Order: sequence, then structure tokens, then C-alpha cells
Amino acid sequence: MASCTALSSSIVEYFQGDGFYRCGYCKNESGSRSNGMWAHSMTVQDYQDLIDRGWRRSGKYVYKPVMNETCCPQYTIRCRPLQFQPSKSHKKVLKKMLKFLAKGEISKGNCEGEPMEPLMEDTIAGDVALINKLDVQCGLTKLGDNLKEREEKKGKSAKKAESCELIQSQDKRAKLGSGEPAQSVAVPTAPKPGKGADLSKPPCRKAKEIRKERKRLKLMQQNTAGEREGLQAQREPPSLFSPEAKSNQPKALEDLIFESLPENASHKLEVRLVPVSFEDPEFKSSFSQSLSLYVKYQMAIHQDSPDECGKTEFTRFLCSSPLEPETPPNGPDCGYGSFHQQYWLDGRIVAVGVIDILPYCVSSVYLYYDPEYSFLSLGVYSALREIAFTKQLHEQTPQLSYYYMGFYIHSCPKMKYKGHYRPSDLLCPETYVWVPIEQCLPALENSKYCRFNQDPKAVDEGRSQEPDRVQVFYRKAIMPYGVYKKQRRDASEEADVLQYASLVGQACAERMLLFRS
Repeated sequence: MASCTALSSSIVEYFQGDGFYRCGYCKNESGSRSNGMWAHSMTVQDYQDLIDRGWRRSGKYVYKPVMNETCCPQYTIRCRPLQFQPSKSHKKVLKKMLKFLAKGEISKGNCEGEPMEPLMEDTIAGDVALINKLDVQCGLTKLGDNLKEREEKKGKSAKKAESCELIQSQDKRAKLGSGEPAQSVAVPTAPKPGKGADLSKPPCRKAKEIRKERKRLKLMQQNTAGEREGLQAQREPPSLFSPEAKSNQPKALEDLIFESLPENASHKLEVRLVPVSFEDPEFKSSFSQSLSLYVKYQMAIHQDSPDECGKTEFTRFLCSSPLEPETPPNGPDCGYGSFHQQYWLDGRIVAVGVIDILPYCVSSVYLYYDPEYSFLSLGVYSALREIAFTKQLHEQTPQLSYYYMGFYIHSCPKMKYKGHYRPSDLLCPETYVWVPIEQCLPALENSKYCRFNQDPKAVDEGRSQEPDRVQVFYRKAIMPYGVYKKQRRDASEEADVLQYASLVGQACAERMLLFRS
């Protein structure tokens, strides 16, 4: 019916989730429940507002888990790229890629348990007639490492770092011959000759004090002239701190990704952004290669049969999008809509990240890659590239500043990896406000379903308050629901319309067209 109009509005059909389906996370045969709608077309602003209310698309099917009833509640998660700092494991992946590109080195340290490979499925359940009970996989990467083990390693690394810092501090003072600091500075000095002190075993309990003091001295150096004099009174040469201050600045994600390669590099990696459209020459010319890669990935990683991952399935889930492309003057150069981010290695596609570029975010849909290159941890690598890409788009369009990673399922250990991209927020399922994930985790440890907003009086500000203003598309005409129900005089569908309005919110209910046959 969308083709019958020259409208730029979203046109959707809503289907109430009146049954339970097999869960792709805990494998409960009748534990998953969601509501959904088939989007004949959708504006990027409407979809942005919908995912900010807990919706998610798979192909043209847009669904929302019934959070307080489904067995594995799925919380919308977003990362804040502008404040993102890669972790040690993230840096390890980036360095591994650079070594491979520069020298062709294949890392042998690809230990089991590292958060590097995609595995888990994001499963939706919808109307049988429309999507044939499709299980749609929308995972990013498997970050299935043991959290407890990571914390232990982190603790050991911290202690080791403290010891190293103390030794370095003492060695530098000894080499520079600056002598002991004034009494007001409580930094341990190098031991005097003849005392027999062992520098390899510094007192760990004082390392924290050393770091605090060093930080204080650096701040003094950067402050007013009077404070600089105070720094000199401590008899510390300024040159001691300048290099350290510089080295303490963490490298930006972009610097790690786009580190220069030698002219005789062993491999060439190119990332191309291609609109998802058969009218686009680049998308059309690479379709066959992209499809072959998808089939290879699904069969190797998810053990799909050839019948389960053919051209029809590939097109339906990863090439068909309801989003209408938009190129507003104040938007990014590439415009808004659905895209494939293709990773070309030495002239052939080895990975494809399916993404949506929306007014406020880049939304990750899916990733598939050549299993032969699993050693490159392409799941993590592509996520980091997408975070960096979001920052690039932000420079063009300041309001576009978030990276959405789909759903976070705390009750499923293999899906917790998304919480490792910090800082990140989870969406409160009742008031639809964003809450830092650190504040949500304690509650999720006690209960699968949680309201994250701590204000008991807070309500959904975008809730439907005037259902009669819902826009209905009926017999090629657009009308408010209040008018439509008088024409039809059929109260049997009122419950569905009211539920639809409550789930999409008042703004979307008034903009989107609810198709009624």
C-alpha cells in the first residue's frame, strides 16, 4: 500500500505478541515474547525514536520484547564514542591487525576465552504469516571471557604497574641527581648508598602515595607562576614531568586504527561504505561476493544448512530495509539510511558490517566475515571501527554522537560482552531514560527484569496520552484514529491500536501511519 502514496511518512502494520516462542539465548522452547510490526517504509527519525523506546529492526520487521514477561529481557544499549577509550584487549586486537597488515604476522596468542569471536544469536519472534517464525541473528561479537578471571588479571596488572611506577620514580631521581625532596613532599626517594635497600621490592603500600604526589607536582607545573615556584622549591627538574605527562596521555582510538603502515606492507585493508540499494552500482556489483561470504559465514559459524542461508534469507534480513534514505543539508555527507560497511582485504571482501546511520547514532545490525580470518578477531575490530566511524560522523553532524549495539542481555553470559565497550548506557524499560551501565549491573544481578530509573515518581514522558490522534492509513486515506473508529464502528481492534500507541509513544503515533485493511 505504501506505493499507492507519495508520502514520506512511515507506514507500518502492528501485530500484538499474543504467544511465546523459542528463545535464542536460554533455548527455552516457549519463553520468548515480543510485539512487532511490519514496516512497509520508515523514516530515519521515526526509527531513531523507536529504538530509543526499546524497538529493534530485523529486515523490515521491527520488534520490541515484552520485557517483564520474556525469559531473557533485552535492554537497549548504547556506547558513548566521544568518551570511549579502548581497553587492553581492544588494543591487542588493533595491534594484531596492524602486525598482520604490515608484516603478514599471524598472532599465535589467540587464546580461548578472549572476547573476540561472534557466536550468540539475537532471536526475535513475530507474526507467523509475515516472518514464518523467523529466528533472526543480529549479534556483534562474542566477548565470552570470564569476568572473574579478567578482574583477577586486572588486579595483578595493577599491582605490577604500581611496583613499576615506584621503581621508575626512584630510578629517575637517582639518575638526575636531584637529591631528596623537601620534607613537605612525601615521595619515597632512592635509598642512600650503603643502606642495602632492594629496589626490586618496593613497599607497595606507598605506590598510591607516589602516584598522587607525582600528579600533584604535574598540576603545580601547569598552574600559576607562584605554583611553578613551589614546584621548583621541591628541586624537581621540570623536564622530568613533561615527557611523563605526554606519555600518560592515552592514544585516541583513531590513532590506533589508522597507524601508518610501511610502504612495503604485506596486506592492504580498505573499508567501503555502500548504501543498501540495488540501484547503487557498487552494492549491485559486490552483491554476489557479499552473498557468498554470508553463506560461508553462516554455515561455518552458526552451522546453518544451505537452505537456511540462501539468497532469499540474505536479502530479507540484511539487504531489505524499511529505512528511507535521506540526505539533508545538515546531515553527514553519506546521508542517513541503511549501509553495508565492506572490509576489502587485498581486493576481496572478508567482512561486512551492516549498519543504520540515524539522526543521533550509528546502529549496528549485524556482522559476517570470512571464517578463515577468525584469527584477526574481526568482530571486535569491526565494532571498534564503527565506534571510530561514529566519531567521524559526529564531526560533520554534532548531534550524531552515539553507537547503538543492539540489546544487552545480562542473564545470558555470552551476551555480556557489549557492556565492555565503556562508557555505555542502558535504556530503562519503563521510563525510557538512559542510565549508565555501572548503575544498572547491581540490580541486574538480583533480577532479570529491572526498572533502572531510581525516581519512583518518574513516568514515561513520551507515553501516548491522546490515542485518538494516532494516524491511520485506511483505503488510501489518512485519518486520526478517532475518526477511523467512528467509520468502522468495530471495537474489536481498539485494544491493538491502544497497545500500539503505548509502545511507540505519542510522537511516533502521530507521525507514523498505522495501516488498516
